[in-house]
Amino acid sequence: MESIYLNLFNLMETPHLLIYIGLLLLLSYAGGKIANYLKAPRVTGYLVIGMLMSPSLLGLFHERLVKEDLTLITDIALAIIAFSIGGSLRIAQLKKLGKQIVWINLAEAIGAFFLTTVILALFFPLVHGSSTILPSYWTVYFPMVLVIGGICAATAPAAILSIVHEYASKGPFTTILLGVVALDDAMAILFYAFTSVIAHSLVNHEAITLQHFLLTPNISILISLFVGGTVGVCLRFLIRFLDRKEAMLGVMVGAIFLTSGLSASLKASPLLANMMLGFVVTNFVVHHEDLFEVIERIEEPIFGMFFTLAGAHLDLGVMKAAGWLALLITLGRFAGKFLGSRLGAEISHAPLVVKKYLGLALLPTAGVTVGLVLEAKEIFGPTQISEVMVNAVLGSVIINELLTPFFVRFSLNKAGEAMQI
Repeated sequence: MESIYLNLFNLMETPHLLIYIGLLLLLSYAGGKIANYLKAPRVTGYLVIGMLMSPSLLGLFHERLVKEDLTLITDIALAIIAFSIGGSLRIAQLKKLGKQIVWINLAEAIGAFFLTTVILALFFPLVHGSSTILPSYWTVYFPMVLVIGGICAATAPAAILSIVHEYASKGPFTTILLGVVALDDAMAILFYAFTSVIAHSLVNHEAITLQHFLLTPNISILISLFVGGTVGVCLRFLIRFLDRKEAMLGVMVGAIFLTSGLSASLKASPLLANMMLGFVVTNFVVHHEDLFEVIERIEEPIFGMFFTLAGAHLDLGVMKAAGWLALLITLGRFAGKFLGSRLGAEISHAPLVVKKYLGLALLPTAGVTVGLVLEAKEIFGPTQISEVMVNAVLGSVIINELLTPFFVRFSLNKAGEAMQI
């Protein structure tokens, strides 16, 4: 009897990680069903359930669990999401819509970067006390603003892809949306690569060399594309020997994980690598429809865990400390994405529905943004300004992820491409 009590005590003290993974799956399902009942996208339900379970509220998920122990779930989800986004870029469709996708992507990504940077540069001192800003503007504050602006080019593919699948949305608007989103994260990584080099040089009082500014970021991008393309070519030959969908699932998941692991080990981008893998599979591998079908079977529970875990990052202290800055980031990014997408659509002569509504569907932000801002923290070291930066960006992510799924659904409905459920 004593051993039974001892085991129960140990369970309460150090619960096994699988307990939390099981809870993530069950709670995300419950959150999705409640959201559907309330006529809201399932993504919103996942986030709200996660927020309720966060350390700041009910405390079911403790801080170390959310920020360290379960990060592998985020890595897995982002890898599968990137693969699916890359798979939406079919060459035949790109030839038809490529001009519109490229122009819209360039205009809205640059718009988000530029307007967020300008708004933060002008208004940050007004909403944040000078006590949080170190004396030197050009070596502390401006580098932070520059990095945040670069990060804001990103759009969360997970939220958009989840809603597109939930409402079985298909058509030119959806294709352009997914194409722009696929390029968005690549643009954000590119912007971050360049702005982080500048920020690092300014913070450390170093000269900005052409080698660091151009060569280092481009090498990382090329490595990512090479890894994804190589694994995709290998799959093209391997797939001929598979005759069962059950076997396809194992091979595809293995290929996605391998691509992520190789690119991460080479200090490249797992997101770009898996986008390239998806692009190669959808365009050059036979029976690619079957391959994406088996991945889609496991997407929903992975989406559920990912967004529930994202919601669990809620920290009321974060929102209190950097709330105004988070709001400025949200407004600057919204204006840049919305106005930029309209400008890009106008230049490329996109349909009217794209001009009017695509910008509203580009507002979600999550995984890539969080990952980049945590990486950017190393530029500034363990300083107060780095904590302000991270807290503000996380606050803006929470605001966006709660509100923008409704904008995505609204846009798909206005485009007439979402199945009513």
